[in-house]
Amino acid sequence: MKKFVLSLVATSLFVALLILVYDLHIRLFAINVVFYAAISDGVIATVIAGAGLFAVGFFRTLGRFEKFQLIVIWLLTGYAFAISVPTVIDRSLSFYILEKLQQRGGGIRHDAFEQVFTQEYVKEHRLVDVRLTEQLESGTIKIKDGCVLLTDKGERLVRFSRHFRQQWLPKKRLLMGEYTDDLTDPFRHSSDNPDYLCKGNT
Repeated sequence: MKKFVLSLVATSLFVALLILVYDLHIRLFAINVVFYAAISDGVIATVIAGAGLFAVGFFRTLGRFEKFQLIVIWLLTGYAFAISVPTVIDRSLSFYILEKLQQRGGGIRHDAFEQVFTQEYVKEHRLVDVRLTEQLESGTIKIKDGCVLLTDKGERLVRFSRHFRQQWLPKKRLLMGEYTDDLTDPFRHSSDNPDYLCKGNT
């Protein structure tokens, strides 16, 4: 029971430290990608809390293996925080819809949502700039002579994502009252000859 209480105390201190590190990071430092920054905050908080776990005599009742388990749990908690809170709020279309409904007095006509997305969402959230920055920082694209190009890393990632989408996403997914497999191949109705292709770039 004492070990459980000590683990709970240590984890509570870790959570407080994680929030503090994240808050200081976003307030005092430049951030390239929110997700990567939040991941690094989780690692930093884990390192500091882990050092305290081994250095502070209050936790000496906990064995080495138990301390190691706590550190692994904290790393996973930091990852879960990064992907589930700041990253989701930063890029979630679902949160945008709710915030936009609130901004517009609580209601928007159903038939106006395409206009909201194309004319407001993309501009207000600087969607293109954010996503291109993320992919540049990830090394999946490069920009050359005004063209956005896939890197080898990006090509490998796309092959995986396309395979997963087609084979492992729901074939009967509810979309506005209808079950469909449209999102397993969203390009099936795309134009074969768009006018925005880059010519002669490799």
